[in-house]
Order: sequence, then structure tokens, then C-alpha cells
Amino acid sequence: MTDSFLEGLSKRLREHVVVLASEIGCRSLTSAPASLELAAAYIEHKFNEFGFAVDKQEYDVELLSQESHEERNGTVVFPKVKHLTRNIIAEIKGSHFPEQIVVIGAHYDSVYDCPAANDNGSGVSALLELASYFADTKLSTTVRFVAFTNEEPPFFHTDKMGSYQYAKLCHERQDRIVAMLSLETIGYYSDSPGSQSFPNPLLRLICPDTGNFLLFLANLKSKSLLRRALKSFRAAGMIPSQGIALPEFVSGVRFSDQDSFWRFGYPALMVTDTANYRYPHYHDKQDTPEKLNYEKLAEVLQGLIKVVEELSSSS
Repeated sequence: MTDSFLEGLSKRLREHVVVLASEIGCRSLTSAPASLELAAAYIEHKFNEFGFAVDKQEYDVELLSQESHEERNGTVVFPKVKHLTRNIIAEIKGSHFPEQIVVIGAHYDSVYDCPAANDNGSGVSALLELASYFADTKLSTTVRFVAFTNEEPPFFHTDKMGSYQYAKLCHERQDRIVAMLSLETIGYYSDSPGSQSFPNPLLRLICPDTGNFLLFLANLKSKSLLRRALKSFRAAGMIPSQGIALPEFVSGVRFSDQDSFWRFGYPALMVTDTANYRYPHYHDKQDTPEKLNYEKLAEVLQGLIKVVEELSSSS
């Protein structure tokens, strides 16, 4: 891949993040449902633009009304209101092994009152550009690009997470998912020593204390997938990477959509810049587009392209 390709990719990644984090902003079903819908519409529009026939998985979420209430026996009661929300799916059907499925996912919602450029505008921008790159490519296995709703609190680790709803549906249909990659905050890098922290002191023996690498995080059952993904990513030779397989009880291991797939027995990884263990603006109002390194994000994409190519070649 040429320098001009990376330059164009960096520009497009920035454009996606600016739309999501600046033009749309906070994207939460609880505090900004209209903005969450705008983000969904943007993703769907882009998938259509790339030539995909978009599928949607819609489901209802009950929330307390923020606009109306009633009084019962001297107590103020807020009625529950149903909100329709959705995952957005673009699929490339495999030419040789269509029953084998690789899922690439990223959540498009944000935490309350946060523009969410890195968490998770960076992941969504990567998802869109991967879909664009592979849109006209023949792949041996089926590849699905899925934008998940409702990853953030109050839905986190509940059955209302978009990724849980989707993994559950795949399980019920007996879909044969051979790999899932969760793209989660992948836009911030630092060459300063001490810029990387860890949830567990033991990890200091494995990972460097300079936050300039991409982390592939697996549970113990996904070690084989981890090895394949790391080998492919490192073959691109663009940006440092680390890979760790840990028990699910270790703090931080279950902190994204890959956990939903683990719950149904699917092999899955989180791909991340380590979020709050590196990024100083995690989950606050300063998580804005200018904080991200789009040149590094483009290099990450170059590596992820190699990962998807390898995972989708056969299994």
C-alpha cells in the first residue's frame, strides 16, 4: 500500500470521526436518542454508498420517560417508554465457505454527555473503511461488518447491549462464527515513556509502558484466533502490537462487545488502544476529533486489512 493510499485513508477516517463526534455529538439512547438515530442513519448511508444491501436488527428498549410523569398516592411516577434501536449489518457472502462467518464490529453509541471521538468514533470509522475496502472483493468466507448500538452504560453487560442481541440471534440461528473482532477505541497513541498504565501490575511484565501500540485482547478460549490475528497484523509491519489472552475475571478483559460473543461460545478479540489505561479524555467532554492520531489510525487499518484477508481466506 502506497503513501498516497494511507494519506487518503487518514483523511476519510478523520471525516467519519468529525461527523460522528462534532456534527452529531453525544449518541445515547438515554440522553440523546435523536443523535443516536442520526449516527445509525449515517452508517447505513455509508454502507449503501459502498454497495451493500444493508440489514438491520431492530429491538425495543424500555426506559423511564424523561418528558412526562404522573402522581400516584403522593408519589411521582415516571412511566416506561419503549424505544426502538438497531444494529446495522453489511455482509459479503463467502465464495467457497459461506457457512463460515467472520464478524467485524464496533459500537456507535456514546456514554452520556460525551462527543466520543475515540470511544467509539475511531472504531466506527475503521469499520466503515474496512467495509469500503472489501466491498468489491471476493472472499472465501462470509464477512459481516456490524455497527452495534447500546454498548455503553446503562446497557453495558446487560441483554440490551446491541452486541448481545446480535450474538444471541446468531446463536439461535446456529450461525458458524469462526472469528469476531471488536474495534474499540483505536485512535490514540503516545511515544512518551510512562504513557501506558495497566489494570493489573502483572501486565507490566508483558506490555511496554509507552502507549504507542495496538492491543489484541482475548479470553483463554480465543488464543488460537489471537495468534492468527497477531501474525497477520504484524506482517503489515506498520505499528507495534501486543497480544494477551487472559481469564475473563481479570479487570478490563470483558470491557466491550467481544464479551457478548464469548457468552455464546464464539472466538472473539477486542482490538484497542487500551482506552482509559492510556487515553486521558476517556468518557469525558474532551473526547473530541482533534485528539486522535489519524496517521496512526490509518496504519492500524492497513494491519487490520491483512487480518481480515487472512481470517476470511479459510478457517
